[in-house]
Amino acid sequence: MSQEEQQKYERPSWDEYFIEITEMVGRRGSCDRGRCGCVITKNNRLIATGYVGSPIGLAHCDEIGHEMHTVTHDDGSQTQHCIRTAHAEQNAICEAARMGIALDGSTLYTKMSPCYTCAKMIINAGIKKVVCAREYQPGTKAGQRTFDIFKEAGIEFISLNKPAEY
Repeated sequence: MSQEEQQKYERPSWDEYFIEITEMVGRRGSCDRGRCGCVITKNNRLIATGYVGSPIGLAHCDEIGHEMHTVTHDDGSQTQHCIRTAHAEQNAICEAARMGIALDGSTLYTKMSPCYTCAKMIINAGIKKVVCAREYQPGTKAGQRTFDIFKEAGIEFISLNKPAEY
């Protein structure tokens, strides 16, 4: 590589670096409706990972199919969600707990902005910063609730604003 090419190279930021790792972690996911990954770091060191998957030892969606649940929203519209698996954030937090790793003051990286349930777990685990590649269901009441409680709890939230997915 020439000296000019070396000067042009820009290292990814820590946020970009860890978000890219979430993409690889998510490839282990066992539900095709959400192959999301999550990593938790402290002082720019990876301390836990998680991906969308069934509880340990139980059958996966990719093996036996989805366990669908219908949600009726305030406007009467309905959406279908698979509830067989735990979210990537939940699995990363659980992995840290199993290994005796304290998460207080850590940073969580994930493909999508966390759901409301995951947001509450993040707050209770002591995680202080959340970085997502993209927002899930931006502009919806459910999506907004996550941002509201992060703000209320003093959690720093960063979206790298990659295109949204549904």
